[in-house]
Amino acid sequence: MAMARPVADLQTFKAEFFKALAHPLRIRVLEILRHGERSVQELQSALGVDQSTVSQQLAVLRARNVVGARKEGTTVRYAVRDPLVGDLLDVARRIFNNQLAGSRTMLRQLQREARRPGRR
Repeated sequence: MAMARPVADLQTFKAEFFKALAHPLRIRVLEILRHGERSVQELQSALGVDQSTVSQQLAVLRARNVVGARKEGTTVRYAVRDPLVGDLLDVARRIFNNQLAGSRTMLRQLQREARRPGRR
């Protein structure tokens, strides 16, 4: 039973990491930052949201060490701390594509079924 606590801690750590990603705007931020560092103002412009919203989302990502910040003069520049986050986004996109492909297949089957004679 001595192993139960470290395993639970690890699972909590993993869950907290995924919670940090569990917001549409944070995903969009990461999709932008995977291509290089940006300032809050650059992110604000790219996302079309106000500065405080961008800052709040960056704070969540920073708290989980998903993004880091560095000062450049008076500007703070943000970047993804680990490039594997980009790989994670790519894998997630492939999973979503597979799920949606299955949904499209079912939709086509339903449409064919509806066109069969004797169906209403």
